[in-house]
Amino acid sequence: MQTSALRSEEQVENDVLLSVKDLHTWFELRRLGFIRVGHVRAVDGVDFELNRNEAIAIVGESGCGKSSLIRTILGLNHPTKGEVSFDGRSVSTAESYGKADLKWYRSQVGFVQQDPYGALPPFMTIRQILDEPMIVNGVRDPKDREARMRQAMLDLKLTPVDDYLGKFPHMLSGGQQQRVVIARSMILQPK
Repeated sequence: MQTSALRSEEQVENDVLLSVKDLHTWFELRRLGFIRVGHVRAVDGVDFELNRNEAIAIVGESGCGKSSLIRTILGLNHPTKGEVSFDGRSVSTAESYGKADLKWYRSQVGFVQQDPYGALPPFMTIRQILDEPMIVNGVRDPKDREARMRQAMLDLKLTPVDDYLGKFPHMLSGGQQQRVVIARSMILQPK
């Protein structure tokens, strides 16, 4: 009996969680508020596939379109052209996803912003920062929220946890702020 180590094309395709095909995001330039003078090509022809249980880093020089790409993938920017699919469903257009669908989709994607100081609201404590995404996404049980918060902090070596939860972002070092941003991105257990 001979077994094949190769997986079928269908199995490989089913492993794809996020697919970005020929993605373009252009921003229109205007003079005096109404005269069209051209476009800024922030994202121009990006293709990649992300399989389940993988992570991806978007790397490039300042101003190359990293943030515009991520904002388009998250549905915050509308693509000029191209396709974004998550778990086999198109998320490229507002018509394909309703508000509830977009909320679910965004809860399934863990996004870590590159500037932790700018990503953390200065008027909120670390507890509030970590609690907010769970409240917004319907994690109603306070004990569950507290357990997730504490586990994320332990996983990222922000211990003792109680020493950090009452602090504001400016009271942390840059590395500690970055770990809080990572904890916030992972707290909803994204795919």
